[in-house]
Amino acid sequence: MTFLLSELLENVSDVSGVDAIAVTNVTAKSREISEGDVFFALPGVTTHGDAFAVDAVTRGAVAMITDRVPAMHPGVPFIVVEDVSAVYARVAAKVSGPQPEFCVAVTGTSGKTSVASFVRQLWQANGLSAATIGTLGVDVNGVITAGELTTPDPLTLHKSLAALKADGVDHVALEASSHGLDQRRLDGLQFKVVGFTNLGRDHLDYHADEEAYRTAKLRLFKNLLAEDGKAVVNSDDPEHMPFMFAALDRGATLLTVGTEGAYFEISSVERRGWGHFVTGRLVGEPVAFLLPLAGRFQVDNAVMAASIAIQSGADPEVTVEALNSLHAPKGRMELVAQPNNNAIFVDYSHKPDALAAALNTLREHAGGKVVVVFGCGGDRDQGKRPLMGEVAARYADKVIVTDDNPRTENPQKIRAAIVAGAPGAIEIADRAEAIQTAISDLGDGDVLLIAGKGHEDYQIVGAKKLPFSDHEIVAQAIKT
Repeated sequence: MTFLLSELLENVSDVSGVDAIAVTNVTAKSREISEGDVFFALPGVTTHGDAFAVDAVTRGAVAMITDRVPAMHPGVPFIVVEDVSAVYARVAAKVSGPQPEFCVAVTGTSGKTSVASFVRQLWQANGLSAATIGTLGVDVNGVITAGELTTPDPLTLHKSLAALKADGVDHVALEASSHGLDQRRLDGLQFKVVGFTNLGRDHLDYHADEEAYRTAKLRLFKNLLAEDGKAVVNSDDPEHMPFMFAALDRGATLLTVGTEGAYFEISSVERRGWGHFVTGRLVGEPVAFLLPLAGRFQVDNAVMAASIAIQSGADPEVTVEALNSLHAPKGRMELVAQPNNNAIFVDYSHKPDALAAALNTLREHAGGKVVVVFGCGGDRDQGKRPLMGEVAARYADKVIVTDDNPRTENPQKIRAAIVAGAPGAIEIADRAEAIQTAISDLGDGDVLLIAGKGHEDYQIVGAKKLPFSDHEIVAQAIKT
């Protein structure tokens, strides 16, 4: 299929010189250019895409779209636009084909993966073919195809959405990361329903400060929410107000959830084994359900997911009933083993607030000690490392500091920064050994949390991505 470039750029004021150019596809990766494609030269963290213009033209690019006049003419027509990343996302949507009817998105520091997964499960309980796109990849009715980014690049995203539509999937829940929002990866979509979970410290290796991080998250509400859409906001989070006002300014219907929620109010939460019995009110009507998941925060995630699902076509009664059978996404406060009288959880918590919430949850259930094994990723926010150590020392009885994904940093220095916040912590560099040691030393009623990597089945050391799974190490340790 071919397109006229002028039609793809219908919102760009000056397309002189390109109106008759026929286009087969678009991409921002010069190495993926084929004859007849348009090359989008995007600004990068270290390198601008126009550095690859010659390569793109050599491979067959017929035009280039960029946000600055290139130092050297690329040899094909080019157009300079103000926000090339946003234009790329919108054009990627046009060339990819029809999209699912109901696309919803959730943003926040923690809970995105769980909420998106829960929404998919609740849609399925209502007989709807559904999918999620996020950290775990593309999950269609429980079948996962792994991905690389929480929010994929625009072309990958829209090709995936078009493929889902072709397979009969019309309900998709997406995770909206701060990176993805800031880099305009979702700008080709207008969401009928959006959700906000919470806001804490994260990604300050990328964002200039916490205000920039918040501003990126707010783009989902300010720019990508359909004007007649719905916004579900966790009113229990201290940072909810800017998201609430952004939704109102957009002209959207505001739905607050939580203990003070006007739409879905949580009245009481009682622990039942590893789960929680919840009572509340949905639009004033009493509801109750037994959520079979560890973690008080999962109650908040489940209530938000139910609200999003109902606002996108799910039946309220069926949805509330389905909350009784939700299961956690892989690596999200996941109970992976119960050897003897112990419990072992794997969780993705790699931020101070998330780690504190996970450890506090396990403290409520533990008959013995709470043990944690964790590290911090290299080439990422260094300031959170001692904070993670402080949280671990405060909420766990035993702390084992190990390697996460050290990447190109010296892993010993990463561990040292964590231990600075957790004096007395045990340091075991090898992650497998750290997990095995923690399991072998568990006493009666102890609970172990293996934090930081969650669903990941790899470990990044230097530039190498090595096979590694916390789940597999646990399974091996229990057998021996």
